[in-house]
Amino acid sequence: MTNFELIQKLAQPASSKIILLVLDGLGGLPNPDTGRTELETATTPNLDHLATEGICGLADPVRRGITPGSGPGHLALFGYDPIRFNIGRGVLETIGIDFNLESGDIAARGNFSTINKDGLVIDRRAGRISTEQCAKLCQMLDGMTVANVRALVRPVKDHRFVVVFRGEGLDAAVTDSDPQQIRVLPKTITALKPEAARMADIGNQFVAQAKKALADQHPANMILLRGFSRSPQFPTIEEIYRLRSAAIAVYPMYRGLARLVGMEILDTGASIEDEFNILKQNYASYDFFFIHIKGTDSAGEDGNFDRKVSVIEEVDKALSCLTDINPDVLVITGDHSTPARLKAHSWHAVPVLLHSKWCRPDGVTEFSELACIGGGLGRFLATEIMPLAMAHALRLTKFGA
Repeated sequence: MTNFELIQKLAQPASSKIILLVLDGLGGLPNPDTGRTELETATTPNLDHLATEGICGLADPVRRGITPGSGPGHLALFGYDPIRFNIGRGVLETIGIDFNLESGDIAARGNFSTINKDGLVIDRRAGRISTEQCAKLCQMLDGMTVANVRALVRPVKDHRFVVVFRGEGLDAAVTDSDPQQIRVLPKTITALKPEAARMADIGNQFVAQAKKALADQHPANMILLRGFSRSPQFPTIEEIYRLRSAAIAVYPMYRGLARLVGMEILDTGASIEDEFNILKQNYASYDFFFIHIKGTDSAGEDGNFDRKVSVIEEVDKALSCLTDINPDVLVITGDHSTPARLKAHSWHAVPVLLHSKWCRPDGVTEFSELACIGGGLGRFLATEIMPLAMAHALRLTKFGA
């Protein structure tokens, strides 16, 4: 019996509500000058109060030592084994912008980026150009054809876009062109199996055409592709947990991920307050809410320690908007760690806070990496968060006689 089969057998209807608040890239590393992480540096009286009343721990999104992408990190939070249910970034981004993928389509996530005269990547995000500029550049690339395969290019947000390759005989088993670092050349897309050789060749030809078209568009004079994938079929949150669920997220990729597992997507403004207020307005209509905060991850990737601290403090100040409605279960965590010192995702375990009147408090009095090491939840896999939330919401019946 798989974990999902067990949960499906035990899940029972109830009137209780569960909120999963995800601060993307929450985990950090200590600042060498202070010895404190971003979360430990931030002034967070509301989070600390919840930690005092709740129970805390550290979660590994995939396995110890494994650095997760955003897709695997979030799927684990929803209870899906990220190794078994592995999907590409391209599909997530594409679904997130409501693009209708057809059978046989291959989707890839793209970054507009900057290369120098030697072809080396000097900025993977082209200075985070505006979404408006991104849309104009996408129009330049949309509709390009390579070997009877059409490339459909659509803007996502800021420097991000998606490209959908539509044609015959395509296989998604190819590598990325994004080197995930600067001062190096973009990678050549290669096939991971013989059947994908056509897709690899088409991908490389498309990148070459795009490079030529964008030559005069500094800083966005190159593209980087990753996450080639086709749309999978997953069991839904409602099928597994018997929960009517809703997602509140600003960035399309996370809306796409939520839609993939059957969540309804609620429109929201860009601020943290906007997201929290949308939840309040829809609170009576759903059993489970996923709220995504992107700013912590963006600041970490930019190496901006102070801005990441500021975003955490902004969340803390707005938190009363959620706690005032007194949810039966409130889980606060991240999908992975993005330490500002590394400017990238990392393998470090992520702090978890679970608040419910059915908690057994563990003596933790602040929400931080250091404090959570000694929390009552211990160190565990992130896939266990949803069963724990369900149990604390009294939505799981007894197992066995």
